[in-house]
Amino acid sequence: MPTNLESFRALALQVTCHAVNQTSDASGGLRLRHQARSLMQNSINRLAQQIAASIAFIGFDCRLIVLPEYFLTGFPMGDTLGGWAEKACIEMAGAEYEALGKIAQKHKIFLAGNAYEVDPNFPGLYFQTCFILDPSGSIVLRYRRLNSLFAPTPHDVWDKYLDCYGLEGVFPVAKTEIGNLAALASEEILYPEVARCLAMRGAEIFVHSTSEVYNKNLTPKDAAKITRAVENLAYVVSANTAGIANIAIPIASADGGSKIIDHRGIVLAETGAGESMAAFAEIDLAALRRDRRRPGLNNLLARQRFELYAESYRQSHFYPANTMLEGEVDRKHFLQTQQATIERLSNLGII
Repeated sequence: MPTNLESFRALALQVTCHAVNQTSDASGGLRLRHQARSLMQNSINRLAQQIAASIAFIGFDCRLIVLPEYFLTGFPMGDTLGGWAEKACIEMAGAEYEALGKIAQKHKIFLAGNAYEVDPNFPGLYFQTCFILDPSGSIVLRYRRLNSLFAPTPHDVWDKYLDCYGLEGVFPVAKTEIGNLAALASEEILYPEVARCLAMRGAEIFVHSTSEVYNKNLTPKDAAKITRAVENLAYVVSANTAGIANIAIPIASADGGSKIIDHRGIVLAETGAGESMAAFAEIDLAALRRDRRRPGLNNLLARQRFELYAESYRQSHFYPANTMLEGEVDRKHFLQTQQATIERLSNLGII
């Protein structure tokens, strides 16, 4: 049984995403999938070298490495749900996870990232999945993004998803020798309820895979990263892309600003633009746990009165659940559902 650590180093590894969107073949199907898988394997091979070199520089007490959002594929740009699932989505026990698991195993690290993933329980759909691999190479956490504008989420198939995975599968926390780990996907840093539900289950470190516009001025997402850390007394390890190659959008549009924030809201490490391992820092679990158990004004987590808010949430209905349970939908479905929600809330005088 591994010994629980009181401190270790974590790295938000900022790497370029090499998108698979432009893979194409007149015959489509298996050939197209093979091309995309080849590009993904190339990305994993690059990562293996970058991770090895980063650990050699940072030190072998680097136990947690977080990778950016959809680092293997990029994101769908006009693809149908079925087309993107076929081309770019990995399987729950697929070769890509196996290859990444070998990296985790070789370096005795926890390796976190984000990928598009198919699930045999939900044919025709895919989910944007945050994952954490442990030093044995096994997946110890699988979190599916709950808020997305153009991708299916568990909420869109809510009743069936709960039947398959239960509420703990919706808000998973992995209790490990380096602390209680939980994942947030990209813009979900802007949704305080997601982090809060994970904190309710003991989360101490949020791994945040993102691909976002970096700005020297304070952005909403950066403000949210500090806020999520402070209000939950938790670390945030946020890895951004170093640009997205092979798509029409200019490569550096989502580039820079990977960072690590401690439970006091202090930015411990941050990097600028470009591929970088500069965003690494010590995670002091002992200090976090002392502060969580210390009475006083700053212990916001222990001062929460959730019963005050529960009834308001229970009575409110904004974006509807289960809109993708029946039959296939196209990308227009997402905007149509949002527009209908806006109109309903407007009619109710809420917005």
